[in-house]
Amino acid sequence: MSDIKELVENKELLGKITTAEDAARLVKRDMMLGCSGFTPSGYPKVVPTALARRAEAEGPIPVGIWTGASTGPELDGELARTGCISRRFPYQTNEEIRKGINSGEIQFADIHLSHCAQNIRYGFYGKIDIAIIEALRITPEGGIVPTSSVGNSNAFVEVADKVIVEINTEQPKGLDGIHDIYSPENPPHRKPIPITNVHDRIGVPYIPCPPGKIVAIVPSDVKDSQRPLAPSDEISSKMASNLIDFLSVEANAGKLPKGLLPLQSGVGNIANAVLEGLAAWPTDGLTVYTEVIQDSVFELLDSGKIAFASSTALTPSPDGAAKYYPRLGDFKDRIVLRPQEISNNPEVIRRLGLIAMNTAVEVDIYGHVNSTMAGGTKMLNGIGGSGDFARNAYLTVFLCPSTSAGGKISKVVPFCSHVDHTEHDVDIIVTEYGIADLRGLSPRERSAEIIDHCAHPDYRELLRDYKHRAELGKGHEPHLLGEAFSWHERLRLSGTMKK
Repeated sequence: MSDIKELVENKELLGKITTAEDAARLVKRDMMLGCSGFTPSGYPKVVPTALARRAEAEGPIPVGIWTGASTGPELDGELARTGCISRRFPYQTNEEIRKGINSGEIQFADIHLSHCAQNIRYGFYGKIDIAIIEALRITPEGGIVPTSSVGNSNAFVEVADKVIVEINTEQPKGLDGIHDIYSPENPPHRKPIPITNVHDRIGVPYIPCPPGKIVAIVPSDVKDSQRPLAPSDEISSKMASNLIDFLSVEANAGKLPKGLLPLQSGVGNIANAVLEGLAAWPTDGLTVYTEVIQDSVFELLDSGKIAFASSTALTPSPDGAAKYYPRLGDFKDRIVLRPQEISNNPEVIRRLGLIAMNTAVEVDIYGHVNSTMAGGTKMLNGIGGSGDFARNAYLTVFLCPSTSAGGKISKVVPFCSHVDHTEHDVDIIVTEYGIADLRGLSPRERSAEIIDHCAHPDYRELLRDYKHRAELGKGHEPHLLGEAFSWHERLRLSGTMKK
């Protein structure tokens, strides 16, 4: 406890230090909890685990869970496993939660990440009973210094009736001072967000919190459950190469500056591979304005290729954390972590002129993108921030392998089984076979570009045949709707699908 007492700088709060078990007792059935965390970074660990242990002894304690995005196994995994999650927002990657969502046992609404905090403040989703926030320390004024993510934490603290703080002594001390917490006012009093450069700091390095709201302070020594990144495979490398070649052409044509515009990239192996490929970009001083900082961004910061990176979470792999977390002091003046309503804010995205690069589950021949659903009905993870960036970026790119299941399924289809991003928001589609530049093209022109440059060769003739027969029926965006929606099933039953 002595270490924790040193980290609680508001001495009136020392009496609130307690155990995870006692803090978990404050959680009652049907409460709505707002938890820190964005990806498996900066999420509370010991209180959710204690709540799961309590559920094992007493039976499920159903609660609603709000976070910034996905979290780690101690929160999403343990509470889902013990039947404690009745509602979950706004994004998740946990297998147990996914099963519950698709069976109807867990209620889930897919929400643009930039909308969450403001809609919570507006009262659109009801009240937040308790905010559970992981912290490095508590300031003398009661301010909560976050750890490896910000996400929606500031909004949860603002609106929650009570706040539980987990002070995590295993999070790197170099995180202190890296945050920039700014909350917009509600309309009609909202002012322009004063960010005109990626490196601008506009807030304070802690989450303001009236000390009277804090009802429990819990010691934690559990590290973030970081996920390993797979090495770049041939398909990811080809997609990255295709995109970087395209950006070079754009820069040479004067459509982009030689140093590019601020970069946004999604989460995962493909996104990491794309940013890795920028190591060969001819100029240094690139900037990043995104949701997550993965290994490739640390590597490019270290080499000087990237001058500054703004995000809402640090999401390194275990190897990346081991390499770069001890050196956070070297990067502190070149990294900032913001609330996700600022990192994903449409106003700022449009002002800065981002190059947005995100991944797709499937794309169709007219440029619609599915990023959330398998087969049009089964939720995978959620839309995340891709819609925030896609609709507002200077240049919007979606990357997608041409096939899945070892080549048995084409990911370029006649009509997406579910549409998250319409043709109006998609500029460029990239697969390992090439690039389709859709800017200024009519639907019939787009379909030819996508089939010829992005589809796997084994499926191009089938797609061309569909396109030709659909166009016989006329229409601005010609479709054979019954056939389009049964595309995969038709190919499987006819034996046409590639074995």
